[in-house]
Amino acid sequence: MTKITRALISVTDKTGAVEFAKALHERGVEILSTGGTAAAIRAAGVPVVDVSEFTGFPEILDGRLKTLHPRIHGGLLGRRGEQSHLKQMQENGIVPIDLIAVNLYRFEDTVAKPGCTLEDAIENIDIGGPTMLRAASKNWEDVAAVVDPADYAAIIGEMDEHGNSLSRETRFKLAKKVFAATARYDAAITTWLSGVELDGSRLDMPATLGFTFDLVSAMRYGENPHQKAAFYRDSALPKEPCLGNAKQLQGKELSFNNIMDADAVLEMVKEFADGRFAAVIVKHANPCGAAVSDESLADAYAKAFECDPVSAFGGIIGFNRPLDEKTAKQIAETFYEVIAAPRFEDGALRVLTAKKNLRLLEVPGLGESFTPSGWNLRKVVGGLLVQDRDVSRESVRDAKVVTKRAPTAEEWLSLEFAWRICKHVKSNAIVYAADGRTLGIGCGQTSRVDAAKVAVMKARSALKGSVVASDAFFPFRDGIDAAAQAGATAAVQPGGSVRDEEVIAAADEHGMAMVFTGVRHFRH
Repeated sequence: MTKITRALISVTDKTGAVEFAKALHERGVEILSTGGTAAAIRAAGVPVVDVSEFTGFPEILDGRLKTLHPRIHGGLLGRRGEQSHLKQMQENGIVPIDLIAVNLYRFEDTVAKPGCTLEDAIENIDIGGPTMLRAASKNWEDVAAVVDPADYAAIIGEMDEHGNSLSRETRFKLAKKVFAATARYDAAITTWLSGVELDGSRLDMPATLGFTFDLVSAMRYGENPHQKAAFYRDSALPKEPCLGNAKQLQGKELSFNNIMDADAVLEMVKEFADGRFAAVIVKHANPCGAAVSDESLADAYAKAFECDPVSAFGGIIGFNRPLDEKTAKQIAETFYEVIAAPRFEDGALRVLTAKKNLRLLEVPGLGESFTPSGWNLRKVVGGLLVQDRDVSRESVRDAKVVTKRAPTAEEWLSLEFAWRICKHVKSNAIVYAADGRTLGIGCGQTSRVDAAKVAVMKARSALKGSVVASDAFFPFRDGIDAAAQAGATAAVQPGGSVRDEEVIAAADEHGMAMVFTGVRHFRH
């Protein structure tokens, strides 16, 4: 193992950097550094050699040229076990650099700022940092490359165990982490720059997309037992409630289908950040029950469960409030795969931990308002479909009343609720609702009238006085006729069919109120 005698520290994120330099110095390691990092280390009383002094060449071009020098890169790339390398290093006055701690200019933070200019973006593209990291990682057998401040403590600990050396396994692990970090960095630069014109205007979609994902867990199998699978976390993790931010408190490992369903339930629960208690039950990525309550989480859950208790068995539940003991006791009466909530109270944990296989997901911020970001990606063989996420939250209250009768106050509330849920149902989608709860859901049908009939068939309670929501327009009056026959008194849909007048006339014949939102929510 190579003993660490000389280290170069040059970081944008200075978290722990001074302490790391101090610990290295205490172990006899010579510290090289640049600019602000060198100043911070020196201010802490740790001896440091400026890179310009080490190379004999000044920092020039407003700091653009600091570390691109043979004494730096020769010290990183020279192979210690290769005599010809050692001879050339000696002839050129190059000494080994055994460890570097480098992290990069904050390009992603820069371009995320409103009004970021092309000039700002370009100036925040790091050149020397990635070059040093890649050089050191290419020579990982002899050099340790550290890109993550979270690794500082473990490195010092291992040096103490191995006489100032790091194991081969550790150096290889660090090198892989570096290449992943530089890949993420290059992907972010590529995606941003290929989406901007020379005048700074933004394109709707970039010419080249770059994404990187980090392995969270390998799975026993995928959608079916003969398929291999794994779950990867987006390296550019969105700052909103999502599976990438979730913490599993107990239970078996999440399966492929668990994750698909859990993602669906989280997106539905995120619709409710208005102060009411909300519960959503999902099966096969579709809601089989959803409800809100002004009283309690337990009340919301009971109403959601009543919609379709048969389908709820083996499903996944999401809540927008911390799960309490009373609600947990109700849940425990039925078999579920996963429960997701922003937090689990102690009483709820005491009840649910008795079910050892039940997965509990704590999702910070679930139920709170957030700013959505990112794209929706769908892989197809040989390509990738990319679109904006469907985060449109149009208010039904602003919808256009197209019938002779306007909705009543109660109907407006139910229409708003039904529309939020319908948005997340696989198309063709029909949702019957009343009093803040779903009553019947028809999903994934090849005709809209069939979806309406399935929703009626699935309903366990009378639909008289309910409202109906359709994710896309009714192409014929038969869907409205079926809804009226079932007992619906009001409808919400996007509108836009060539037969809108026929559909409106049908609603008027039945004395129904109907509103057009002008927004479609297909979900394939």
